[in-house]
Amino acid sequence: MKKKIWISFSILAVIIVGIYFSLKLNPPLEIGTLASSGDNKSVVVEIGNRGSQEVKIFNVLVNNNDIPMETKIQVSNALQGFIITDNFNDDKAKEYGFEDIDGVAIKTGSSSSSNLKKLDNGTASKSDVIYGISILHNNKINKVHIKYSHLGMTFEETVILN
Repeated sequence: MKKKIWISFSILAVIIVGIYFSLKLNPPLEIGTLASSGDNKSVVVEIGNRGSQEVKIFNVLVNNNDIPMETKIQVSNALQGFIITDNFNDDKAKEYGFEDIDGVAIKTGSSSSSNLKKLDNGTASKSDVIYGISILHNNKINKVHIKYSHLGMTFEETVILN
């Protein structure tokens, strides 16, 4: 009896460790298009989720782990795209759905590669949701550090801009 329990526990442990390493080697957040203003003080980083559950962004830093002046997530659609702005309250910017980071969960199936395929095929629609992290900073942005969680695990992605 004890041997069966031990074997069952060992198999369960191997499965859990396998899932953990599989997620660490294949993180769910996909980085898509990068866009910036001429002076690189306003940046948009397209993100998508290719994982099995929602992704929650909980921290965005720039350059050498500096806190940006302002950070929002654009929730748009594949046909509309994103806007680069230096003012999230501008009338034009309001059309692009800027939301606070803690108020948005990146839904599954929103990878930028699948949305690009739909655009290429002519099958994209307004129901194809896309997400972009919009960052405003008082200095030129060279790097964006994104910390997020998926299935209770924490991940970090660093995006380097030219």
